[in-house]
Amino acid sequence: MLLLNAQELCLGYEGKRVASSITFCVRPGDYLFIVGENGSGKSTLMKTVLGLLSPIEGEITLGDGLKHNEIGYLPQQTVVQRDFPASVREVVLSGCLKRSGPCLFYTREDKECAATNMEKLGISALSKHCYRELSGGQQQRVLLARALCAARKILLLDEPVAGLDPKAAMDMYQIIKELNEKHGLTIVMISHDVSAAIKYASHILHIKENSSFFGNKQDYLETDMGKNFSNIGER
Repeated sequence: MLLLNAQELCLGYEGKRVASSITFCVRPGDYLFIVGENGSGKSTLMKTVLGLLSPIEGEITLGDGLKHNEIGYLPQQTVVQRDFPASVREVVLSGCLKRSGPCLFYTREDKECAATNMEKLGISALSKHCYRELSGGQQQRVLLARALCAARKILLLDEPVAGLDPKAAMDMYQIIKELNEKHGLTIVMISHDVSAAIKYASHILHIKENSSFFGNKQDYLETDMGKNFSNIGER
């Protein structure tokens, strides 16, 4: 059973094409890394998966009963987000709005979901703290917990360790690995970290302007594309 199935996608925005010939699929339990050079279309693909953009050509379909509002999403954090004046609990709870829609009150289920995800990420003790007073690594855990409140089966992450110090980045990768292996959550991650892709991925999608590779990690490392890209990551 497929959660996502993309066939011969051509991607772009405002009439500008940024990538083409993208075909891939995601099955339950996969850990897919999306790699490629800057401007290759990785973030555009993520927005297309979320239904925020339509492909210029080709199609992408959801399977196994998955709906767009059941996809957890952690975008790259902006400067404005880092200074958000709300408590940790309020930020995490807001993730429930994606799947339930606007409401005046959070349900008991919403509150239990938020509490469970804060505990899962080790931030329960920070629930009453102001979000903007946290460290970068703590903030990213809060945003990940927020994304988990929306995620039923799959979590999309856009450069989740960007701007973090090495220790916080390592911790974040370990958390995501546990979500995948221990809790069975399917992961799709955009990353420039080639070494992390080689270490954690089950599958790799490498996007180039007019071509792409999709397959398991072992097959990727046997291609010229994979060898060249992994050599860059090792320098």
